[in-house]
Amino acid sequence: MPESPYSYSIYHDFIESYLPSGFLNIDSNDPIMRKLERLMEENDQMLIVMDLTQTKIIFTSKRSMAMVGIAPAKNDPLKMMSKVHPEDLHRFGLGRAKLLDLDKDLFIAHKGAAFLSTNIRMLKPDQEYANHLFQCYMFFSPIPHKSVYYLQVNTNIDWFTMHRDAFHYYVGDDVSLFRFPNDELLNMGHHLTHREFEIIKMISKGLSSDQIAEKIFVSVHTVNTHRRNILGKTGKPHISDVIFDLMGQGLL
Repeated sequence: MPESPYSYSIYHDFIESYLPSGFLNIDSNDPIMRKLERLMEENDQMLIVMDLTQTKIIFTSKRSMAMVGIAPAKNDPLKMMSKVHPEDLHRFGLGRAKLLDLDKDLFIAHKGAAFLSTNIRMLKPDQEYANHLFQCYMFFSPIPHKSVYYLQVNTNIDWFTMHRDAFHYYVGDDVSLFRFPNDELLNMGHHLTHREFEIIKMISKGLSSDQIAEKIFVSVHTVNTHRRNILGKTGKPHISDVIFDLMGQGLL
């Protein structure tokens, strides 16, 4: 774990300072920015600020070059997507879709905040992959124009050992989770295996156990064992409840 955990109140100070301008013309010599850049350097982090309603990146911190090989002034959503590990692309795409859903809800309500947090493997400049925690804090603001703004803090969490096939995931309105990562936070998530997710997806498309068994070349008994394990892990009485829950979280 990094040796320099810090309070994320500095991000709220950053918002207070730069929201009136729509996060334009951020001053690198501002004491808040000097402190923030130093803290991110010490903890292998980077910051992206986005007008989510306009799907436009407004600001990227200096650390993006060291972490993902993208110059801050040239960052855009497609460049970030190009750095995602191929096996994580589907979940990355689902996360982006969920962010747009949250953006719509906040914009219609003209108030509120939401938070999405997950881990995604990202390509480093040395062509190796690092496990990044994406912490995405979004909020509606009427100034300087009506929009939903978005702060994304990426943290290299290679120091944290994920359980096999597990991943960290949270989506909701508990913005207190926008804080420095520790073991407790990173253990929040899903412990379903890739095969269990594969089976859930096929069930959601209407396939029977017999059809799933034929499709993935296993016995019907094996498919039904997976179904029981899914219910045991999620604590849900029916697979339909699992599907509904995962769809609500943007994972299906």
